[in-house]
Amino acid sequence: MADEAPAVPAPIADPAPLGLAAFALTTFLLSAANANWMGAATGDSWLGYALAYGGSIQLLAGMWEFRNRNVFGATAFSTYGGFWIGLFLWVQFVAPHAASAAAASHELGWILLAFAIFNTYMLIMSTQLNIAVFGVFLTLEITEIVLFIGNFTMNSSVVHIGGVIGVITALVAWYTSAAGVANGIGGRITLPVGPALLPARAAEPAHTVAA
Repeated sequence: MADEAPAVPAPIADPAPLGLAAFALTTFLLSAANANWMGAATGDSWLGYALAYGGSIQLLAGMWEFRNRNVFGATAFSTYGGFWIGLFLWVQFVAPHAASAAAASHELGWILLAFAIFNTYMLIMSTQLNIAVFGVFLTLEITEIVLFIGNFTMNSSVVHIGGVIGVITALVAWYTSAAGVANGIGGRITLPVGPALLPARAAEPAHTVAA
């Protein structure tokens, strides 16, 4: 009997718009607090969503990207899902026991610096995707750099600037998410995401062997 053909896994919906939406909303809430725009609120509205949406849902999106064999999406969403869950745990259980406010601020600076390093090579790799995704990682890179400088120097004005840039990052991520939803539906509404800044390599011509 002939060998049976291997089963082909059924396709799943693109998880990227969901992951981007989770990232955008949580980033927006934290950045609005960093920008000092939540004067009439506690400024802690981001905490629950860091765990439930930006953290857990984004991590799930990363796992689904593994299923889609999308190494970039899997790495990005899983890492930033872990970032939000880790930040929630740090704020809740570590920061309250810091020796001083300066120690907590410096520790947060190191966290942001570490993720800025990760984001740097993801930013470079995003040049091979499209302008919208590149825009997310570019604005996020600037946000992280400004925020880790603000935390290392304990300069609230710099942190406020980082918050404003973070809001811009969230808006860019929301747009990219919306484009993924619109273009994934395949309906009449489409949103442009732009070409790759670094085009893919041209396929090498197949070598022929003379008879």
